[in-house]
Amino acid sequence: MTTTIIGYPRIGSHRELKFAVQKYFKQQVSARELAQTAAELRKQNWDTISKAGIDQLVSNDFSYYDTTLDTANLLNIVPKRYKELNLSPLDEYFAQARGYQGDKGDVTALSMKKWFNTNYHYLVPEFEDDTDVKLVGTKIFDEYQEAKNQGYQTRPVILGPYTLLRLGAFEGKKQATDFTQAVVNAYEAIFEKLAALGADWIQLDEPQLVKDQSEADLELFTDLYKPLLANKHGLKVLAQTYFGDVRDSYDLLTSLDFDGLGLDFHEGDESLNLIQSKGFPADKVLFAGVINGKNIWKANYDQKLDLIHKLPKTDIVLTSSCSLLHVPYTLENEPQLDEKYKKYLAFAKEKLTELTDLDHILGGTGDDALKANEALFAKPRYEENQAIIDKVASLKDSDFHRKPSRAERAAIQKKEFNLPELPTTTIGSFPQTREVRRNRAKYKRGEISKEQYDQFNRDRIKECVEFQEKIGIDVLVHGEYERNDMVEYFGEKLDGFLFTSNAWVQSYGTRCVKPPLIWGDVSRNKPITVAESVYAQSLTDKPMKGMLTGPVTILNWSFPREDISKKESTLQIALAMQGEVLDLEKNGIKIIQIDEAALREKLPLRKSDWYSRYLDWAIPAFRLLGAKVQPTTQIHTHMCYSEFGDIIDAIDDMDADVISFEASRADLTLLDTLQKTHFQTHVGPGVYDIHSSRIPSEKEVAGTIHKILKKVPLENVWINPDCGLKTRGTTETTASLENVVAATKQVRQELAHEGR
Repeated sequence: MTTTIIGYPRIGSHRELKFAVQKYFKQQVSARELAQTAAELRKQNWDTISKAGIDQLVSNDFSYYDTTLDTANLLNIVPKRYKELNLSPLDEYFAQARGYQGDKGDVTALSMKKWFNTNYHYLVPEFEDDTDVKLVGTKIFDEYQEAKNQGYQTRPVILGPYTLLRLGAFEGKKQATDFTQAVVNAYEAIFEKLAALGADWIQLDEPQLVKDQSEADLELFTDLYKPLLANKHGLKVLAQTYFGDVRDSYDLLTSLDFDGLGLDFHEGDESLNLIQSKGFPADKVLFAGVINGKNIWKANYDQKLDLIHKLPKTDIVLTSSCSLLHVPYTLENEPQLDEKYKKYLAFAKEKLTELTDLDHILGGTGDDALKANEALFAKPRYEENQAIIDKVASLKDSDFHRKPSRAERAAIQKKEFNLPELPTTTIGSFPQTREVRRNRAKYKRGEISKEQYDQFNRDRIKECVEFQEKIGIDVLVHGEYERNDMVEYFGEKLDGFLFTSNAWVQSYGTRCVKPPLIWGDVSRNKPITVAESVYAQSLTDKPMKGMLTGPVTILNWSFPREDISKKESTLQIALAMQGEVLDLEKNGIKIIQIDEAALREKLPLRKSDWYSRYLDWAIPAFRLLGAKVQPTTQIHTHMCYSEFGDIIDAIDDMDADVISFEASRADLTLLDTLQKTHFQTHVGPGVYDIHSSRIPSEKEVAGTIHKILKKVPLENVWINPDCGLKTRGTTETTASLENVVAATKQVRQELAHEGR
């Protein structure tokens, strides 16, 4: 057998790419210097993978921002509004990713959505009716040649044509089928040029195939691949899937002239059964995704070997279940982590060793690795907390329901808070400035006392409250200056979590997160947020929101356990956070926001599994937190960067009083669904995109509010940005919020004049 991977992390072992790109944005490094950093990181990756003993390396898995955006730019799928800026190719690329505001124009960024069931985000390719799909870029060829010049023969990887079209947004009259021939021609041109350069394989990523496929979907796939595979120019073509199984398309995939098929044997529930029941073509190579590319737990070799031995084929390439982009670089960056924990973990570099270990064991030379692995899994990993396990088991249906009804609560809360029409608020966090981060770092290093650390944060909270009062925001927040991350902060205060120092994972572009590890049973032993919220409330007569992260998001943005179900783990977290909700209420905080930004993220990719395997416990887990509060306490939630329209009934069923969500990058299209489904929860559609540095004008925000009011009843609308402001600069945040409040006041005056 041989070994390979689907892709590797690209941000750098110490986030070198993140910092280099950010410096480029600030004009502190040139495009040439940025390119040099990128080349160094690619070389480090190829060297690391090769030295680990992996047989087949990949290229073009690197990106400055997002590989879907890379593919769109390679194929000239760039909307006119960006081309008309007349920027350099690199700046045009970043304008699509971040928006642009400068002397050459003012444009918003492309829509951004979650990448299937991960916390990674991709930029949505945008097809206009006159989009001329053709090969115009050189990135895939440049990086293949770059690796070849260093002595590495790689398998170039690119997003497949089917997934590209299925993920695309079509802004005119034309649809995906209208671009089929042009896309086929463009990919054939890629084949031809790679073959001329000396490539032997190309990997086409088609994760869209693991979703439910209609007859029309499979027809589109066939129309793309039949002509493309008839003109391979001598290349071998790998159709690579991940995040699930291909039960709808297995027959088609095996009948087409692919040279290799990549199947996920971790999340692909039916992958093994498909091969065993239907067989696997003798003329194709099976790329078997056996090592989990999305979680950090060490593989149980006996289980993996048992799986491999069940595959009715010997010509197998062992690989990861998906790109290793979704896990941190290496445990070598965690010297402070005790060996009693590290021995159970495997980050990207360690997963390379797991693949080669399995290869050696199957080849008869890996007995020592197998014995060490068996010894590790022969002993319990930790001691269970039986009290928590029993508490979860004793939950009753009534524990998940709040009384009175939402409509009755709305009337009570309207009288309680006496807010104006179109109440304004923010999502929670304010800019985490260099001074805020430095204060936290000093405290962690022991350079300042707890009292000094807290006083600095109190000073920032006071400034934040004064600013919000000055510009006229109606419901205030304390700014979250004490929080490093919306999940890690809570995990640090709960029992059952484990933390790293450098286990960064790319979320999108330059945004990296450091997910905690859920090591054991979760519980809360003292209040977490009460002190800061109570202090902030003492500074104002306006309502102050308590800010919490919901249990589903805490689970989904952590590396979860694999020894118990996600349902049980989430309910443990929910019970812990329920105590925090009740403590906030007891201490006078009457509006509590419970963020569930990642609710949709782990929704099964097949609709038939949505309720039976996820929503039937994820929605009740949220309801558990607010089930015991008084009707005068208002529960908010927040969601961002996901496709909510198809689960809108489930979101309404969360029984929150108010939900805010990202809508600006999707041009408020979700509002159509809210209107059609008679959505009952009060809503705060984001009126501007915080992931871009551009400042929305007062006129722009007022126009957005009017769009909202055409589709959502006035009494149900809140006004807010589309996400937290932690990553933004102070100057742009101040200007943006001032414009939001001014625009809201303007619209209120217009409505009053109209007698509404």
